[in-house]
Amino acid sequence: MGFFACVPGTGATATRPHVEWEEPRCLLCGSDRSSILLEAPDPLPGDGGLWFAVSQCQDCGLCYTNPRPREQNIGQFYPDHYAPHLKTVRPKARTWWRRLRWWGKARQEPSAASSARGRLLDFGCGSGAFLHRMHQRGWQVLGLDMSEHAVQRVRSERGLSAVVGSLPHPELADGSFDLITMRHSLEHVHRPLEVLRAAHRLLAVGGQLIVSTPNIDSLPFKWFGRYWRGLDLPRHLAHFTPDTLQLILARAGFEVGPVRMVRHTEWVRRSAELASKRPDVPLWQRCLRRRWLASLAMWYAYFARRCDGIVVTAVKTDRAPLEPVPTFTQRAPDSPRSPGGRWRNR
Repeated sequence: MGFFACVPGTGATATRPHVEWEEPRCLLCGSDRSSILLEAPDPLPGDGGLWFAVSQCQDCGLCYTNPRPREQNIGQFYPDHYAPHLKTVRPKARTWWRRLRWWGKARQEPSAASSARGRLLDFGCGSGAFLHRMHQRGWQVLGLDMSEHAVQRVRSERGLSAVVGSLPHPELADGSFDLITMRHSLEHVHRPLEVLRAAHRLLAVGGQLIVSTPNIDSLPFKWFGRYWRGLDLPRHLAHFTPDTLQLILARAGFEVGPVRMVRHTEWVRRSAELASKRPDVPLWQRCLRRRWLASLAMWYAYFARRCDGIVVTAVKTDRAPLEPVPTFTQRAPDSPRSPGGRWRNR
């Protein structure tokens, strides 16, 4: 099954490089029983009018892009100006706003970074800004990214070590890292469970894995639906909730910690901008383009524990890894049709 590019209002198809499509089973439990959750367009300009579908597994509750571009073709959906691969310089904000933003950012840093030093692997290192910060704090750092352009920039502009590829990687030895970070990168891979199991092998006993992803069980997703910035189709292939992120980490052999909420005010503003392109957009969604209103909305989501970002810390122990079976139960039929409303971990 494949999607074609249609130019609205003309009935003509737009030209773009050939894309091979695949229909995967659930990326967590392997089930082939799923239902369509939503359809949404590529939010980046120049997408040729392609729309993509997100399915939800009826057995474990994981949401995933289906159908999706094959691994050999998905690179064409990452333009040269893809933001995470670029070094961004933001204008200086007011002092009080800069301090508040620093406080929120500091809470998102790895908890181990302030008290320990060791060998760190950043999976999906992008521009290398995080690697640079950790290197300044005394860590021995290595970046890993599928983008050759991003890796070359980390080497040349940051002067740090980085390699091209994904996990498992033939150049990385088992037990060679004390901390692995996956900062908004796990949702980009075709086989997340295989990547997490490879990360488990790379860690020394007692080592930590810190994973942050968008949260599709969030209030911003409920507010904006297909216009939510956290979807980023088709680059995001898995769409996690707190339950499914903890479950896939446990299936990979980790001892899983609690979920922490992360606020992304700019995601709300960007979502509001995308939604505002509709002629019938509600006024309150238009208003969320303002930074202070978007910030208030995200604080509300934070205290409701429904932020659009989540972080989980997992530890490799010396105990034999378990293989927990996904056990999810469907809620009452009158529950809202959203990932958090349809499924709950027992």
